[in-house]
Amino acid sequence: MRLARIAHPSGVAFASIEGDGDDAQVLEIAEHPFGQPNFTGKRWPLADVRLLAPILPSKVIAVGRNYSKHAAEFGNEVPSAPMLFIKPSTTVIGPNAPIRRPSDVGRVDFEGELAVVIGQPVKNVPAARAASAILGYTVANDVSARDLQKSDGQWGRAKGFDTFCPLGPWIDTSIDPSDLALRSEVDGELKQDGRTSDLVHKVPELVEFVSRVMTLLPGDVILTGTPEGVGPIVDGQSVSITIDGLGTLTNPVQSL
Repeated sequence: MRLARIAHPSGVAFASIEGDGDDAQVLEIAEHPFGQPNFTGKRWPLADVRLLAPILPSKVIAVGRNYSKHAAEFGNEVPSAPMLFIKPSTTVIGPNAPIRRPSDVGRVDFEGELAVVIGQPVKNVPAARAASAILGYTVANDVSARDLQKSDGQWGRAKGFDTFCPLGPWIDTSIDPSDLALRSEVDGELKQDGRTSDLVHKVPELVEFVSRVMTLLPGDVILTGTPEGVGPIVDGQSVSITIDGLGTLTNPVQSL
């Protein structure tokens, strides 16, 4: 199932997307998408609604340096255990919403990533049971103020600006995340070309590790790390991140 959050003629709702291309339809879900969805009977052509961020998490937990070549491109070693940091919920935006680049922070980079969406409250879940805690997967962009990341040491400010976590276009509940192609483009030029099979710490391990630290709530998001090839984005550009089977997340860049 592909789960989305949409703005439709009567308001905002969760929905299931059926079909592809010009024939795609969205079916409104009552209340929330967790568990067995209940449908209201309302439906619209996908072209007649606006896709929003597919989920509004209580927290976004991100994993740093989880691809060895990305760590190497900045002269870093891969940590022996997952390196965690938090992005505030206010960083989250949806497809086609602008990444608002602060004009006084120097270099700002895109980072294409696979995102894990949690489906139920979990604490201390073992890797062998991690799949039962996962609602599905979506595409993410871990936007980063690179100069601040370097100067601050801690990454909260560099990663935490409003709009610095685009998510979308929807959540796929059935895809196998173990070996998916991930590509990032800026104004149509290929910048990143990786595979999720190159993750150092795999998805089940990450869910286990994070849930040892903090309780994960339905809708929480884990960003799994980015492949090599990250780079700067500036006002007027457009960033598109594609993960096979999950679709393409596109956002324009605007300076504040």
